[in-house]
Amino acid sequence: MRLFKRTTPPGTAPGTLPAVAPPSPGRVRLVRYGHGHLEERQLDMAEAAGELGLASAAEDEDRKEVRWLDLVGHDAPLIGRIGQRLHLHPLAMEDVVNTGQRPKTDDFGNSVFVVLDLFSFGPGENGLEREQVSLVLQEGLVLSVRERESAVFDPVVGRLRGDSSRLRTLPADYLAYALIDAVVDHLFPVLERLGERIEEAEEGIMEEPDPGDLNALHVLRRDLLLLRKSTWPLREVMGRLQRSDSTLIHDETRLYLRDVGDHVALCVDIIETYREMVASLTELYLSAVSNRLNEVMKVLTIIATIFIPLSFIAGVYGMNFDPKAGPLSMPELGWAWGYPFSILLMALTAGALLLFFRRRGWV
Repeated sequence: MRLFKRTTPPGTAPGTLPAVAPPSPGRVRLVRYGHGHLEERQLDMAEAAGELGLASAAEDEDRKEVRWLDLVGHDAPLIGRIGQRLHLHPLAMEDVVNTGQRPKTDDFGNSVFVVLDLFSFGPGENGLEREQVSLVLQEGLVLSVRERESAVFDPVVGRLRGDSSRLRTLPADYLAYALIDAVVDHLFPVLERLGERIEEAEEGIMEEPDPGDLNALHVLRRDLLLLRKSTWPLREVMGRLQRSDSTLIHDETRLYLRDVGDHVALCVDIIETYREMVASLTELYLSAVSNRLNEVMKVLTIIATIFIPLSFIAGVYGMNFDPKAGPLSMPELGWAWGYPFSILLMALTAGALLLFFRRRGWV
């Protein structure tokens, strides 16, 4: 889990892009399709902003062609030049560069801006890693910006490469839906893995509670809280996209966005269920540890109770009064069977106490 950190000082003018030094390494991929053709190109980072393929639909005579510009890595100067080329709002470009934004959507008239969170497990699956995915929808163009390389959009690219793909016959808003759907569907493998970790923690607690189980529950609770903070506002994002009056989103695409909204609602339900399960497992762990401590204390108490009369007997015979002082002055000290008698008396006392405890159901 990465804590949010501002990259611009307080009081900075809105729309100011922070200077990221050095820029994040990455790549730029341009995908163009329409009229039965598909073109994929890797663009040079230094020349991406000047690429003619970035022209907006208002500057393009053929509005049926869809362009998808996929940026990986954060290069603030490059993103600024692309934003100027596409006439994007400065606030949208600022949110693209300042990662850690809350999932949201904004309608700027000539474009629709969407911020999503992509989750994956880090090395060793010790915790979740969050990555911001920013999408900009314009007429005939979709711009996606990711923090780092991942395979989240590979299924969409695979569908575009199919000759009979329906995706290649639909406008840019359907491509934007496909990208949003890919990010949302990426939550399900993450939730499945979290469910497996919850089951493993439950099995460990039921068999033998261990401090490592409590640490695992703490990590699970933190991961689920991070997911909840992202999925709850995502429900609002999907609702706003479905009800948006923007002409960039067609009625047919709204139906598919409603399906994504159902997936988000399902993820929220799963997350809430997992959070309750983790809370219950935490209580179960504390209860199991408490019961185990009670069992140990019961055994120690029984041992101490048994040794109380034995200590009394040993103390009586250890007073060392001189038997020659009188007939009542510990005559056992001069008796040949005094020591075996004292041991036998201790054994009979301990046995009687154990029998009494057993009949009362204490042992």
